[in-house]
Amino acid sequence: MAEKKGTNFSSHNHSHCFEPFISPNPITSINPVQRYPKINKTAFISQFSSVIGDVTIKNNVYVAPNVSIRADEGTPFYIGSDTNIQDGVILHGLLNKRISVGGKGYSIFIGNQVSIAHGALVHGPCYVGDKVFVGFNAIVYNAIVGKGSYISYNAVVTNGVRIPPNRFVPPGANIDSQEKANALSRVPEDSKEFAREVQRVNQEFPASYHLLFGKNRCSCGMAYD
Repeated sequence: MAEKKGTNFSSHNHSHCFEPFISPNPITSINPVQRYPKINKTAFISQFSSVIGDVTIKNNVYVAPNVSIRADEGTPFYIGSDTNIQDGVILHGLLNKRISVGGKGYSIFIGNQVSIAHGALVHGPCYVGDKVFVGFNAIVYNAIVGKGSYISYNAVVTNGVRIPPNRFVPPGANIDSQEKANALSRVPEDSKEFAREVQRVNQEFPASYHLLFGKNRCSCGMAYD
């Protein structure tokens, strides 16, 4: 199976059944140009995950199993260095709704050293700054989340709010107004430490999984000679 044009993600003989689903977006009336994902060779995309369309994934990103990164409507997506996208996370965006970053529009922009924990939904238009933690089953939609903020499990951040840097969204909170966002307290030290530890663990995964699986991989993902 030849390497896909426009991406650094390479395939190897006998590894077809291991490969995650990485493809261009389908041609539709709303998105008539096909674009392939651009995935740095040091990133690791786990089996059973999907990366579709105009998605940029930078170095040492870890994408766990059963993740959906689908830029077939809202587009493009950007995922920064050393970020981890954990099991069951969904990334999708609305048509023609974008956030401007550095003069360019993005449906979803995720910065460096971000952790998006199991089962979270990140839906564009949205911006997630560097070193943000998004907790289990949280929802971020139509929002800007400042650097170093911590969104706890089952919380919702939406309705065009801007979360200032280093703010703590409590478990189960519904932050749907700027007044609520401005009233958030700073991230407590124990949550900062938890986020740092999640980062430390997950930054080791891309290189370690590449080494574990090797170049030739069977349907179970394990290497063989």
